[in-house]
Amino acid sequence: MRCGSLCRFLWLWSCLSYIEAVPIQKVQDDTKTLIRTIIARINDISQPEGVCSRPRVAGLDFIPGLQSVRTLSGMNQMLAIYQQILTSLHSRSVVQIANDLANLRDLLHLLASAKSCPLPRARGLENIKSLRDVLKASVHSAEVVALSRLRAALQGMLRQLDRNPGC
Repeated sequence: MRCGSLCRFLWLWSCLSYIEAVPIQKVQDDTKTLIRTIIARINDISQPEGVCSRPRVAGLDFIPGLQSVRTLSGMNQMLAIYQQILTSLHSRSVVQIANDLANLRDLLHLLASAKSCPLPRARGLENIKSLRDVLKASVHSAEVVALSRLRAALQGMLRQLDRNPGC
């Protein structure tokens, strides 16, 4: 019985010795490509004529603004909030974008681990009740504002990834 376990371990060890690490530049390039893909998806979602991307609807303060995020942990935190907002919208047009954000967060974790950065667990929205109340009152405005701000945030992330962000 022990010999069988030992043989399986040695076989697995020999397989693992041939696996090469993914270069960090490849992960960074994949991250940038996914960001560009998400931006293209956002651009493909057509806004009806006359809808302002900055409507005057009260209660949308929970959607992250255009602040510059300079660290990988800050990017991860911001994406976690947007992911929670988009999944709460229950809109078919944003389901794929929410899934892409999950994949983007995974790529950020790879970048962080390559730099030996411990990414803290991202916190979601603290007050999910206010999100639900706003979505009941103005789901379309929340979607427009969230996508508009997400696009701007992703464009900022692209610029920041070129500068090799810290932990």
